[in-house]
Amino acid sequence: MGKKTYWGIIIATIIINVVMLQWTVEAFLGREYDVLFTYNIISLISAGVALFSYFQWRKVEYTK
Repeated sequence: MGKKTYWGIIIATIIINVVMLQWTVEAFLGREYDVLFTYNIISLISAGVALFSYFQWRKVEYTK
């Protein structure tokens, strides 16, 4: 994959994390505790994908 693809993945996962943070806060304040775990898991997976993409981008960027 190219450098721009990695940056696209990183930006998309950051957007997902921001949305999950907003939904988590709204669910917590609305006392909808049953969906908090789901939102947190999605956010953690998204953060892992962003971190993995960053390391892959760094490898591609600095090997050429």
